[in-house]
Amino acid sequence: MEKLDRYDIQILTELQADARLTNAELAQRVGLSAAPCWRRVRALEEAGFIKGYRAEIDRHRIGLGVLAFVRLDADRNTGERTREMEEAIRKIPEIVSCHYISGAGTFELQVVSRDLDTFAQFAREVLINLPNVKDIHTSFSLGEVKASSSWPLAHLAP
Repeated sequence: MEKLDRYDIQILTELQADARLTNAELAQRVGLSAAPCWRRVRALEEAGFIKGYRAEIDRHRIGLGVLAFVRLDADRNTGERTREMEEAIRKIPEIVSCHYISGAGTFELQVVSRDLDTFAQFAREVLINLPNVKDIHTSFSLGEVKASSSWPLAHLAP
């Protein structure tokens, strides 16, 4: 699957909005019969456009009231040292997102925690002790203006 058509784009749009749709509901929304819709969804999965299906959980309801943005500065930016940091970061569940960044710093993390005291302990005991970490810089979310796990798809339209 190299090119997406309007049906594929509509399928992706609908599944991003509600991944719990039945195949029949999805087919109706995109204007296909059930069998071709199912085949398209399978093809999108096999081609890697759809990587999985997840429940969106309210972090506040599960007791994770703090969202921190943490920039890690590496001591040395060599291939092996960077891979060590990446492997260690992947293993820590409190780090929910990690990006290798340009500019100042090496990695930008999103870290969740119950409260500020818990985060402070996590920063002192875990983050600063990651392999190759020289320094950490933290900013805290004071409120969410927009949070989305959906990607814009308008640029895919033929």
